[in-house]
Amino acid sequence: WAVLFAFVVPVVVIIMLANYVSTAAKPAAGTGALDAQAVAERIAPVAHVQVKSANDVSAMKTGEQVFQAQCAACHATGAAGAPKFGDAAAWGPRLKSGVEALLNSALKGKGNMGPQGGGDFSDFEIQRAVVYMA
Repeated sequence: WAVLFAFVVPVVVIIMLANYVSTAAKPAAGTGALDAQAVAERIAPVAHVQVKSANDVSAMKTGEQVFQAQCAACHATGAAGAPKFGDAAAWGPRLKSGVEALLNSALKGKGNMGPQGGGDFSDFEIQRAVVYMA
C-alpha cells in the first residue's frame, strides 16, 4: 500500500493543483461570445464598396505615377521577361500591334504579368501607363 500511495497521492495532488491554477486565469466558456465587439466582428460585411467618379480626372494618377507604382517593378529591370522601359528593340514589335492590343494585354494579363500588373488602378489609369511606356 505504501508504494501505491507513493505514486497515486502525488499524481492526484499535481492534477488538483494544475486544475486549481488553470481555472482561476480562464473565464468561463462562452462568456466573451456576446460582447458587443465580438458580435460586431461576426456580422461585419465581407467587403466595402467605394464609389469613384469616372469623370474625376484630378484624383486619377498619371501614366508615370502608375508606372512607378506598379509597372516599374518588372519593366524597369526586365524581370520575368518583361520588356524594359525605353528598350526600342523590345517594344517595337509590340507597338506595331497597336495601343489597343497593348492595353488589352495590360488589363487582362499576359505571360508572367497578372491582370493590371497586379495593381489596383482604373482601366483609364492603366491606359495612361501603357501610353507612357510606349
